[in-house]
Amino acid sequence: MYNHAPAGYVCPFCRVVSGLDNPGWNEPSDVFWQTEHITAFINGRWWLRTPAHALVIPNQHIENIYDLTPDLSIHVYEAARQVALAFKQVYGCDGVSTRQHNEPAGYQEVFHFHLHVFPRYHGDRLYEDHLAFRTTTADERKPYADRLRAHFGTVNG
Repeated sequence: MYNHAPAGYVCPFCRVVSGLDNPGWNEPSDVFWQTEHITAFINGRWWLRTPAHALVIPNQHIENIYDLTPDLSIHVYEAARQVALAFKQVYGCDGVSTRQHNEPAGYQEVFHFHLHVFPRYHGDRLYEDHLAFRTTTADERKPYADRLRAHFGTVNG
């Protein structure tokens, strides 16, 4: 309906679903939970005081919320709820936030529907410092993915 992916777009999140590397961004080892419908992985971009947030995506390529169907959204949002509960148990965070962007004006950078799930900590200033982020390495992300993978009882990567 309202699509913005350029012609010939190679979707990096479809690569994650397929178990392929995205050099400099995400690797198969970032995936900590995958079902028939969704994939959850540690994002390669971290904000200063909220490390290791997750992305939950439908395995089927859906560009944005306008194209997301109810039969898929139930799986994405239930997975986000499960990730939030895992963050509470595994990370011991003080709270959880979710965030989702659509279209370039809505700050969507990857044209595959994705739901951010952030562990939150008192004083983390996530929304005040929303431009203070950095790209991480697979080695930095691995301990977080491993802990969540153990929580979900899934062997990936």
